[in-house]
Amino acid sequence: MEKLVYGGDGLGRVDGRVVLVPFVLPGERVRVEPEVERPGLLRTRLREVLEASPERAAPLCPYFARCGGCHYQHAPYELQVAAKRGILAEGLRRIGKLEPPAEIAVEAAEPWHYRNRAQLQIRGVQIGYLEPRSHDLCAIESCPLSSPKINEAIAALRRMLRDARWPRFVHALELFTNEAEIQLTVTDTARPVARRFFEWCAAEIPGLVAGALDYPAAGSLFRISRGSFFQVNRFLVDRLVELALEGAGGKTALDLYAGAGLFSLPLAGRFGEVTAVESGSCAAADLRFNAERAGRPVRVAERACEQYLEALERPPDFLLADPPRAGLGKTVVRHIARLRPPLVTIVACDPATLARDLAGLAVAGYALEHLTMVDLFPQTYHLETVARLRQR
Repeated sequence: MEKLVYGGDGLGRVDGRVVLVPFVLPGERVRVEPEVERPGLLRTRLREVLEASPERAAPLCPYFARCGGCHYQHAPYELQVAAKRGILAEGLRRIGKLEPPAEIAVEAAEPWHYRNRAQLQIRGVQIGYLEPRSHDLCAIESCPLSSPKINEAIAALRRMLRDARWPRFVHALELFTNEAEIQLTVTDTARPVARRFFEWCAAEIPGLVAGALDYPAAGSLFRISRGSFFQVNRFLVDRLVELALEGAGGKTALDLYAGAGLFSLPLAGRFGEVTAVESGSCAAADLRFNAERAGRPVRVAERACEQYLEALERPPDFLLADPPRAGLGKTVVRHIARLRPPLVTIVACDPATLARDLAGLAVAGYALEHLTMVDLFPQTYHLETVARLRQR
């Protein structure tokens, strides 16, 4: 194995073909079983480690390699962080044709029990996560990535699943918590769930709330309704906001893909005029409520970012974007290039689409001033990046 690549696999070569193998480390020799074969590429299943790396660690979780949630528990945490930083740099070079900064900063925190949100699958009387590249269930008793409150709820749900009152047509649910309260959302069901189910859940799961949940972060309180997005790492959310707003100041700010206002509210403390653009009606409603409760003057535009930017003629002093995994895309990059705000910060959850977007902005005259890899998802291949760009 040569190196770890984005997606959680290790990369090796056999007879000129790239071979991808999960749960390996650089330098190891392994025996594999082919799974998917394409021209020049072979995706495989790990069968045996013939020569192990001296850095290989014992996984903390008994479900590791059977559960599809984690990819790196066999690697010491320092190696995980170094590998992700290397993957980010390689993506900028290979996809964006950009030379990364000489020093990519890293922000990391406690690598266990950090998740405030869990998406769980249900099969019969078992609950857990899907196996890698499969629809089969890996049943669990607890998860070392999830917070104590979520694990408390999982234990309660496991008991409830064996009760005749459990609705067998419920196939998936989501838990979200601030560690004092917990929110339960049914995400996959064959038919509507009766109110008495949630009343039963409230009696069995300590701290269960009926509707929205208040989450304290970045000096404010955020109402998060079912269906609204919020960052999942409870240890790094405040630091992520600090990094995203670093160096920002002026009269006007624009927050694209604003969600429930995690960045919008702190921006309103720095700028005289803040516009938050969010297309999701549920998140936009939370954003309005959160801004009003905090006494922060934030103008909410409930529109797609592409549509909002199309009508915008004056550039803001600062533009912040926290796009989904698909990134900004050509249309948004084109509008940013047209408007030319002097300072742009992108909070990206996919290094490949970030590299593509940065390449487009570089052509428009933006220089990458600072890059920070924020490890919001320890034990997994996922990574967050905060990129600050300045107009030349």
